[in-house]
Amino acid sequence: MSITVRSFEEFKQYEGQELGVSEYLQITQEQINKFADATLDDQWIHTQPERAEKESAFGTTIAHGYLTLSLVPHLWNQILQAENLKMMVNYGVEKLRFAQPVKVNDRVRLKASLHSIANLRGVVKIEVDVKLEIEGQRKPAYSGILVLLYHFND
Repeated sequence: MSITVRSFEEFKQYEGQELGVSEYLQITQEQINKFADATLDDQWIHTQPERAEKESAFGTTIAHGYLTLSLVPHLWNQILQAENLKMMVNYGVEKLRFAQPVKVNDRVRLKASLHSIANLRGVVKIEVDVKLEIEGQRKPAYSGILVLLYHFND
């Protein structure tokens, strides 16, 4: 179940609280290959399953760290829905740390808490603590702070 917000005031009530957790999403070799094609990053640890099985410390291919980060919009939309919105802008990512690789066929989900919120002359700036959890693992794939700008209608 996602949270719905329509204004700064509605967002503000969640400051310091967990916003929610997305559904799990499985990372496939097809996704990894398409990301490699799109970004021109075809390093063998991502795209060559047979070689990775033999030579990689992980025993299989792993997702690009930036592929896992690029899943944020899809997973974030499962946690929070903004209505009465002109637009939302990704403003930045702070303190991002990749703690553990995501192996092919792992299932991941996003966990989010509202770290801070500010009203900047009508633009709502939020900082969201996020962790990309890997099913069955203690350590997250990554953690960091998303900075997002929400422009609500008056």
